[in-house]
Amino acid sequence: MNKILLVGRLVRDPEVRSMNNGSSAANFTVAVSRNFKNKDGNYDADFLPCVAFRAQADFVSKYFKKGSLIGIEGRVQTRNYDAQDGTKRYVTEVVVENIEFVGGKNEGSSNQAPSAYVDAPSQDPIDTMPEYDIPASDPYENYDKEISLSDNDLPF
Repeated sequence: MNKILLVGRLVRDPEVRSMNNGSSAANFTVAVSRNFKNKDGNYDADFLPCVAFRAQADFVSKYFKKGSLIGIEGRVQTRNYDAQDGTKRYVTEVVVENIEFVGGKNEGSSNQAPSAYVDAPSQDPIDTMPEYDIPASDPYENYDKEISLSDNDLPF
């Protein structure tokens, strides 16, 4: 079984391109924190490249931006290609099957859709979604803050 579930933050805005068949593809990297501290007492993160196609590509490009908290369901895929210098390159990435909003109401862009899945029912979920009062003691209250990453923070 090849299944992966990730919750993390986008390192940069998704890059969307149109493929030859007219469908969309979006590439983005998700920073996922490890659940243990390193020898310096800090939490490290893994930076995982992801690719979404068709509706999921349009969805992630429309509602997520750098620093957004995102939930991803997908599979791990390895592919290879010949580089211009003649060497064979290997790429391991997460092929996205489903995307979910994870953060609070203001986590994504101002156009954030109320539905978590791209293939959600066509019924308007705004009328059916309950309102929740999140108490001030919510352990996730600081997770919806935007993080600042520079290219120097990335391992690649």
